[in-house]
Amino acid sequence: MQQIRKDIYHVEIVPPKQDSEKLDEDLEKFSTKYRRVIDSGYSVGITDNSMGILSFQGTELIEELDLPVAPEQVMIHLNTFHTKDDLDNILDICQTKGIRDLLVITGDGSERLPRLHPSDVGASDVQSVTSVELLQYINRQYPGAFVLGVAFNPYEPEEHEFEKMERKLKAGASFIITQPLIERNEIVDRLLGKHPEIPLFIEAWMSKKLHLLSEAVGYEIPETTEFDPISALKMLHSLYPQCGLYLSQLGFKTQYDLIKDIWA
Repeated sequence: MQQIRKDIYHVEIVPPKQDSEKLDEDLEKFSTKYRRVIDSGYSVGITDNSMGILSFQGTELIEELDLPVAPEQVMIHLNTFHTKDDLDNILDICQTKGIRDLLVITGDGSERLPRLHPSDVGASDVQSVTSVELLQYINRQYPGAFVLGVAFNPYEPEEHEFEKMERKLKAGASFIITQPLIERNEIVDRLLGKHPEIPLFIEAWMSKKLHLLSEAVGYEIPETTEFDPISALKMLHSLYPQCGLYLSQLGFKTQYDLIKDIWA
């Protein structure tokens, strides 16, 4: 059975917005970041219309910019806000390019984004498509082609989040990425104890703007709160040595050259 690698960093990169006023510059920045991550031996995690903002798809950027796809070094995020044709096109390109790691999430929507209908993915007993139905569709239409991951939010009500996780695993998920942690989390510890066989990745928040996590964690974090992302990353390595690390909001100018020594 294929598994996603836990022994390398997975570095999140956000694609340019489709209405960018400096598109050429944004595309160049994306390409530079992507190649730098690949050349470092890490894995690129490309978001899918993050925060409901219409952005370019990772697959179309890889094709348009002729970016290299190294084995086990590209993860495409895939959410439910697509047309059926776009969904199949993304999956077909991934299969053709040899991209096997997908993070399947329900995602954030907006009035500018279409959303899959249950009939699009062969679901007849639900009102809307979630990551569960999307997982089932991918596994049914592309058996064995992908390694599918899902998100885990330890800040949601515990019983509800664990129930959702069981449905995701039953639908074919084979790795898990948490919401950002800034300290040890008892709910994540319970997840590790419940499913030690499932590769788990801790999301490390690499922005100094810790207050931006207020909505995710469910309580207000003052803007004046001091936060050292590099020290927090070192702590997460120490607390969860059995887990992989997924880095979001990484500063490529100020932080990138510092992270290699932490893993070592």
